[in-house]
Amino acid sequence: MAKKKKLPLAYKPIGFVLGWTSGTLAGLAFQKTWKAIRHEDDAPDALDRDRGWGEILLAAAIQGAIFAVVRSAVDRTGAKAIERSTGVWPADDKGGRD
Repeated sequence: MAKKKKLPLAYKPIGFVLGWTSGTLAGLAFQKTWKAIRHEDDAPDALDRDRGWGEILLAAAIQGAIFAVVRSAVDRTGAKAIERSTGVWPADDKGGRD
């Protein structure tokens, strides 16, 4: 029982590294996706004066979807690896990130 209570705290640094890694991977995937869709190197951002609402919101939606998928895949892979190596799932019984 004590192992279950200590593992989520021990998992925090691993979770941080996985989160950083997933953010980096998601950023790279978004850049490649945007280039494939619009044939542009730079995606619009909310403060781009020369870009319209539609283009900005499309970029934000694509970026958000890619980020969510990559983060979930990396988190799940990390959790499964921890479970395989320790026999304990790294999240509380209720699950979830927060």
